[in-house]
Amino acid sequence: MKKVFIVLGISLVIAACGGPKPGETEEGTADSANAAQQSAVAHQSDAAQDTAVSKIGTEKAAGTADNKGQQLMASLDCNTCHKEHEKVIGPAFADIAKKYTSADEEMLAKKVIAGGSGNWGTVPMTAHPDLKLEDAKEMVKYVLSVK
Repeated sequence: MKKVFIVLGISLVIAACGGPKPGETEEGTADSANAAQQSAVAHQSDAAQDTAVSKIGTEKAAGTADNKGQQLMASLDCNTCHKEHEKVIGPAFADIAKKYTSADEEMLAKKVIAGGSGNWGTVPMTAHPDLKLEDAKEMVKYVLSVK
């Protein structure tokens, strides 16, 4: 009798863990797809609010170079190592803006594309060889605008 209960218990555990649940397909749940879509929409809303708040603080219009540079940076890996006002792995944007001027845009844009180390320590910045020089300049303009 014990063997019957053990086999029955194991069968129930396997049945509970396997197979699609109501509302699911083999690729995933309809609920999780909806949740992912809602999360993406919420993230876009948060990003829009953050952009609106930063526009109020810096008084930049939606079509300005700073906004384009910020959008380009968000699409790359920049925010992994840099934040606006705090040092993470690389320097804070505000610290970069204190050290360099708009006259350094070309040099900094080339540095973003080529990567390297030495100016802020020994940890190298990742190279971005596929980035266009014009886009790198827009990103640098944004960084230099952070106060």
